[in-house]
Amino acid sequence: MRPAPLRLLPFVWGALGTAVMFVAVYLFFVQSYIGQVIDERSFAGAERWKGNLIDFAHAFLNALPAAAVVIGAIIAIIIVLVRRNWMVFAVAVGAAIAANVSTQVLKYSVLSRPEKGVDAGLANSLPSGHTSVAASAALVVFLVASPRLRPLAAVIGSAFTIAAGASTLVEQWHRPSDVIAATLVVAFWGCIAGIVLAALRLRPADPPVRTKLWALVWIAGACGIVAAVALVVTYNSTQNGTEHLFIAYAGGVSAIATTAFVLAVIGNRLYRALA
Repeated sequence: MRPAPLRLLPFVWGALGTAVMFVAVYLFFVQSYIGQVIDERSFAGAERWKGNLIDFAHAFLNALPAAAVVIGAIIAIIIVLVRRNWMVFAVAVGAAIAANVSTQVLKYSVLSRPEKGVDAGLANSLPSGHTSVAASAALVVFLVASPRLRPLAAVIGSAFTIAAGASTLVEQWHRPSDVIAATLVVAFWGCIAGIVLAALRLRPADPPVRTKLWALVWIAGACGIVAAVALVVTYNSTQNGTEHLFIAYAGGVSAIATTAFVLAVIGNRLYRALA
C-alpha cells in the first residue's frame, strides 16, 4: 500500500482543481458582462427551441428529488449489504449531504449576481440545486460500488446528471453555468470523500481496475468541441448584433455534458485503486 500522503495527493489536487474551476465559472458567467450575455443566449435558446422536450423536463424535474434520493438510497444500501462497506457508505452520504447544503449556502448566502443589464435583474441561481441532488445521488452509488462496477456507475451517473441539468435549462429554471457549477460542487465533495477514505487506510483494490472509459473520453471530447465552437460563435454574435440562439443552446447543453463526462472519467481514475 502506498504511503498515506501519496494516496491522498490525487484527491487533494482534484479538490483544488474543481474549486478553481467553480470560481472561474462564477467569475466569468456571473460576474462579467460578456459571460452573462453568453449564458443568457443559451437560456433564451432553450426557451425558443425546447419543443416537446418541455413535457419530459417538467415530469423529470418534478420526480427528481424524491426519485434520486429513494432510488439512489435503495441501490446504495443493496450494494452495502452485499459488500459490507458501511464506512464507505457513511462517508459517501456525508459527502452528498455536504454537497447539497453547500449548494444552497453558496446560492443564497455567499454568491451574488450583479445587475449588468443582461436579464431582468433575476437573483443569483448558481449553483443548481436539482443538479446537485442528481449528481450527489450518483456519487453515493459510485462510491459504494465495487471497483469493477464503478466505471458503469460513472457512465450512468453522469448521464443522469446531464439529464437533470439539461432539464432545468429546458424548464427555464437554470442557465448552463448553474448546472456546471453544481456538478463541480459535487465533484469537489467527491474528492473530499476520497481524502477521508484514503486517510482511513481502507484496503486497496487488488488488482486496481484499469478501465479508462475511452468511449466516454471521446464523447466528452466531441461535446467539448461543440461547446467551444458554440462559445466562439455566441461570443461573436454579441459583437455583431446577431443571436444564433440555437447554437448557444446546443453549446450550453454540450458544455454540461462535457463537464459531467470529464468528471466521470477523472473520478473513475482517482478511485480505481480503492476497494
